Amino acid sequence: MAPESIEFRPADFFDREQIEFISGDAAVEIERGSRLIRLQSGRELHYSELVLATGAHVRTLPGATDKVAYIRTLTDSLSLRSRMRKGGEMLAIGGGFIGLEAAAAARSMGMTVRLMAAEPRLMGRAVSHYISDWFAALHERHGVQFQLGTAVATLDDPALASPDIIVVGIGVIPNVALAQGAGLEAFSGIVTDNHLRTSDSAIFAVGDCALHPNAWAGGLVRLESVQNAADQARCVASTIAGTPKAYAHVPWFWTEQFEAKLQIAGMPGETDESVVRGDPAAGKFSVYNYQAGKLRFVESVNKPADHIAARKLLELPPSILGSS
Repeated sequence: MAPESIEFRPADFFDREQIEFISGDAAVEIERGSRLIRLQSGRELHYSELVLATGAHVRTLPGATDKVAYIRTLTDSLSLRSRMRKGGEMLAIGGGFIGLEAAAAARSMGMTVRLMAAEPRLMGRAVSHYISDWFAALHERHGVQFQLGTAVATLDDPALASPDIIVVGIGVIPNVALAQGAGLEAFSGIVTDNHLRTSDSAIFAVGDCALHPNAWAGGLVRLESVQNAADQARCVASTIAGTPKAYAHVPWFWTEQFEAKLQIAGMPGETDESVVRGDPAAGKFSVYNYQAGKLRFVESVNKPADHIAARKLLELPPSILGSS
């Protein structure tokens, strides 16, 4: 894909919608008393309402090597793509979406791929055991080699051997320093209420940096997904515009690896029953996961209609989401 094809908004959108877009000048301080933002250049901006959408940055490993690649920005992705070549060797560190997507892309280009992960199973925090095992088999059929239960503490570890590229996908850290500097409640995210207001009623937080109450998680949670960021932004915009809305959207996620597109509706977590419907051998099926007789989340592989239906189903009152 060409870089311009993935722009969230074209450059002329901001002028057309009368939005002043400031780039290359970071916000470095919030003065809540005077409702003022100070930028790195010294410029000051006043606000009546402020939305923090500061995102997150990649978790890194110590040790220096020119072979390492992290994937967070467009520049990261273009750099990685320019280094991938048929016959080359890639080591992916991390068994989550990033590591597995990188592994699939590299194998599809004819690279030899080895994946190391500290967890005992793939995508362990994001999917059921059934889906984890199914995707492990998919990658093995495509020639990906696994070393699970193997933590990497440093890039200088001799066990890493000498691949051409090392892709590190071991999670992200929310960008909360600006909020903490302003005295807002923040630790593993910027804490909000169900309207996404922070401990200052004039300041909101959305996206990867927001630690918000979530009915599906049963408490505060920070979600890293396009759906969450976009829906939270719409929710806050509605509140600021005078139509307050609590954030109560069904979470959903997706990943594409080789010929399989996995779509997840609901919040993955502890379950005591799973029901498989469809044809796993043909790569078209869904897994319905229950806890104490209540539907918790649904995983669909190459079954987009199931995924859409699951999102609608999960919007129903919890009392009627039984295993029947």
